Amino acid sequence: MMKIGIDSYCFHRFFGEVYPQQEQPPFQMTMDDFLDYAKELGVDGVSLESCFFPSFDREYLADLKAKLDQYDFDRVFAWGHPDGLERGQRPDMYDDMVRSIDHAVAIGADVMRVVGSSFTWRKELHAPQVKALIEQFRRAVPLAEQAGVKMAVENHIDFTGDEMIELIEGVGSPNFGINFDTGNFLRLLDDPVKGMAKLAKYTYATHIKDLKINPDASPDDWYFFSSVPVGDGLIDNVALARMLKDANYQGFLAVETDFLHPDYGNDEHAAIRKSVAGLRRIVEEIG
Repeated sequence: MMKIGIDSYCFHRFFGEVYPQQEQPPFQMTMDDFLDYAKELGVDGVSLESCFFPSFDREYLADLKAKLDQYDFDRVFAWGHPDGLERGQRPDMYDDMVRSIDHAVAIGADVMRVVGSSFTWRKELHAPQVKALIEQFRRAVPLAEQAGVKMAVENHIDFTGDEMIELIEGVGSPNFGINFDTGNFLRLLDDPVKGMAKLAKYTYATHIKDLKINPDASPDDWYFFSSVPVGDGLIDNVALARMLKDANYQGFLAVETDFLHPDYGNDEHAAIRKSVAGLRRIVEEIG
C-alpha cells in the first residue's frame, strides 16, 4: 500500500507566514506541535519546510531526527520556499541550497525538495530560466549524490509539464527528479494528469493538492484556484496516484494546502484531517 504524509506548509500561518489576505492564527505552532499532530493522524511521513526551522544547529537537527525516528516517519527535507534559486539568478541561494544538503542528511532525509523558480517570474520567458537552472542543478546534484540525497525540484507555479521534462532531462541524472505538486500545474492551466503521464517515472516526492475556484479572487491571483481538502476539488488525485503506483513510486503522498478556500474558513487542522482521510480512500482505491 502506498504511504501517506503531510507537508508542514499546510500550517504556514501557525509558523508565522500569514498572507496579506489571511487572518492571524489563534496560536503559534512549533515543529514538535506539527510532528505530534501528524502522529495523531497516523500518517507515514512528513515533508518539513526548512523555512520554518527555528535553527540549523547540529544539536537541534539531531533532536529533530530523534523525534522523526521515534515516530518512524519517512521524511523529505524541503528547501527553497518561496522563490528558491530565483530562476537561476541568485548565486547566494545556490550556495544556501548546497549547504542545506547537510541539513537533509542530519535529519535522516534521503530526498530534498528544491525550488528553481516561482509564480513571480511566470510571465518572463521560460527558456532562459530553464537553461540557467539546468546549469546550476548539474553542479549541485553530484554533491547531493555523494551525500546519499536525491534532489526533487518542485513545479512551483512556474513551469509546465513539458518544461519540467526539459529541466529534468537537461540535468540528466538519476539523482534528480521532481517533487510533483498535483495542483500547481492547474494554476498554469496545464493538465496535471497529462503532466504525470510524462513525469511519474521522475517523481521522488509529492504535494497532493486539491483546488477549486475562489470567488473572492481575481483570475490573475495565484490563489484563484484555492486549496480544499483532498477529494473536494477539481484535481483527479486518484488517477495521479494510480500513475505513481504504476511507475513504482517509492515516496509518500504528502498532502499540502496553501491558501485555504473561503468555504473552509481558517481551520487548517480540520482541512488536513479531512485530507488525510481522503488520501486513505485513494490508497485503498488504487490498492
